[in-house]
Amino acid sequence: MPGSGLGMQSGWVRRWWREAVLALLLAGIAAALAGRIAEQRALSRFEAAVRVDARLREALLTSEVARFRLLPLALAADRDLDGALAGAVPARRALNQRLETLASTTGAAAIYVIGADGHAIAASNWRTAHSFVGMDYRFRRYFREATLDALATQFAMGTVSHKPGLYLSRRTARGGVIVVKLEFDQVERQWRGAGGITFADDDHGVILVTSRPDWRFRVTRPLGPTASARFRAEIQSGEESLAILPWAAAPRATGEARVTVPGQAGRLLWVRLPPSPSGWRLNLLRSSTTAVDDVVRLAALGAALAMLALYGTTLALRARGRRLAARTHELEAAVATRTAELRREIDERIASDARADLLREGLRQANRLATLGQVTASVAHETAQPVAAIRTYAANGERLLERGDAEQVRGNLQAIGRLASRIGEVTAALRGFARKGTGAIGPMPLAEAVDGARLILKERLSSVAFTASAIPPDLLALAGKVRLEQVLVNLLQNAIEALEGHAEPQLALTLDIDEDTVRVDIVDNGPGVDPGIAARIFTPFVTSRATGLGLGLVIALDIMTDMGGTLRLVPTAVGARFQIELQRAG
Repeated sequence: MPGSGLGMQSGWVRRWWREAVLALLLAGIAAALAGRIAEQRALSRFEAAVRVDARLREALLTSEVARFRLLPLALAADRDLDGALAGAVPARRALNQRLETLASTTGAAAIYVIGADGHAIAASNWRTAHSFVGMDYRFRRYFREATLDALATQFAMGTVSHKPGLYLSRRTARGGVIVVKLEFDQVERQWRGAGGITFADDDHGVILVTSRPDWRFRVTRPLGPTASARFRAEIQSGEESLAILPWAAAPRATGEARVTVPGQAGRLLWVRLPPSPSGWRLNLLRSSTTAVDDVVRLAALGAALAMLALYGTTLALRARGRRLAARTHELEAAVATRTAELRREIDERIASDARADLLREGLRQANRLATLGQVTASVAHETAQPVAAIRTYAANGERLLERGDAEQVRGNLQAIGRLASRIGEVTAALRGFARKGTGAIGPMPLAEAVDGARLILKERLSSVAFTASAIPPDLLALAGKVRLEQVLVNLLQNAIEALEGHAEPQLALTLDIDEDTVRVDIVDNGPGVDPGIAARIFTPFVTSRATGLGLGLVIALDIMTDMGGTLRLVPTAVGARFQIELQRAG
C-alpha cells in the first residue's frame, strides 16, 4: 500500500510538470503572438508619427520662405527705387538706408537692388567692407530669369559671404531687379533639436537645406557629368559637391524605406514627402530601434512572463507616445508661431495696400476735378452757343406756327434736337471724367478715350494748331476709359499751357502701332522741359511752372503702371514729347 501511495504521488508530480510545461509553452506562444502583434502596431504607429513629423517640418520651411516672398513686392513700390535706378544719388543713399533697416527688421541675410546693366546700385550691407554695391550679377540665374519673366528663385552659395541661401528676385517697372537672400540657419537648428535627420532636396535630388551640414549639396541619386558640371557652376558649390548619399536604397511607392546610414545605430526609417509647389521635397530619417527593438525584447521576455511582457510593452509604447507627442507639440507650436507672424504681416501688408489704393484713387479724383475746374470756362463757351441757337429756333418756331408753316417748324425742331444732342455729348463726357474710377481694366477702343479727351478740351485746343493721327475704330488697348482719358487730358493740357504766348503754337497727337503694343505721343513746339529737372519730372512736387504743383505727371505715371503700360519723356530737339505705351488687346 505504501508503495502504491508513492506511485500515485509520483504520477501526480509528473502530470503537474506536464501541465506546467504545457502552460508555459502556451503562455510563451501567446506572448510571442502578442509580441508580434504589438511589434506590427508599434511599427505602424511609428511610421504614421514620422509622416506627421515630416509634414510639420515641411510647414516650418514653407512658412519661412513665404514670409520673405512679400519683401520684393513691397519694395517694388518704394518711392526712392525709381530715382535710384535713374541714377539719382540722394535716392540711392535713401534706398541703402531703407534696405539696411528692412534686413535688420525681417532677419533677411541680404537685400539689394540690381540695375538693368547687372550691377548692384543699393544693398543692405552698403556700410560694410563686403558691400554688394557695384558688383556685377549678370552671371546669376536669378537676375537673368527675373529680367525675362519678372520673378525668379535660386538656391546658391553667396559669392561674398560663402554661405548658402535662397535668392528671391523680382523685376521692377524700370527694368531693375530686387533681390532678397534668406538663410536657413534657424530652421536647420530647429530640425536638429527635434531629432532625426532632416533635409530638403530639389527635383534633381540635390540637398539644399539640411540638419546635417556635411550633407549639403550632396545628391540622393547620381547625376550625369554634364548636369553635375552645370549645377556646380550655377550653385557655386565647389568640386567636392554632388557626391551621392552613403546608402543604396530608394523609397517605395509609399514614400518610405529602411536604410543603414554610416555613424547611425540600426536601420533608419526614411520618409520622403511629395514635392512642394516650389519643387523641393522634404526628407526625414528616424531610427526605429527605440520603437521596435524594445518591443521585440519585451515579447521574448513574455515567453516566460507573458503578462509582465505585455505590461512592459504597454508602458514602453506609452512612454514613446508621450515623447513623440512632446516633440510634435514643440514643432506644432513653432509652426503656429511662424504662421501667426506671417498672417499678421500679410494682414498689415493688405491693409497698407488698401490704404495706399484709396489714397491714390483720391489723388486721381482730385486731379480730375481740378482739371475740370480749369476747363469749365471752355465748356461753358462750348454749350452757350447751342443754347442760344435753341432759343432762336424756338422763337422762330412760334412765329412759323402762327403763319401755319408746319414744314419750317419741323425743320426747326430737328435742328433743336441736333443741338441738344451736342450739349448732351459734352456734359456726358464731363460726367464720365468726373466719376470716381472703378479700377476695371480690360480691352477698350483707344479711339473712345482720345475722342473723350478732345471733347473735354475742345475749346482750349482751338487756341493752338492741333493735329491728330486717325485711330482705327477697331484698335483695342488694355486700359480703363476714365483713367486713360485722365492721362490724355493731363498731357494735352500741360502742352497747351506750355504753348501760351508762343507765336505759332503747334500740338500733335501721333499714333504708332506694332504687334503687341500701341504708342500715343503728345508733341508740342513749346519751350520743352528744363534739363535740370528732366530726370526727376515724374517725382512728386517737381515742376517747371510757377503755378504747378508737380503732381499731374506723377498721377499719370501711377495710372499707366496700374494699367500695365508706361509713360515716359522722350528727348527731342524742339519742344516736349511725352509717350504713352499700352498693351494691345486687338
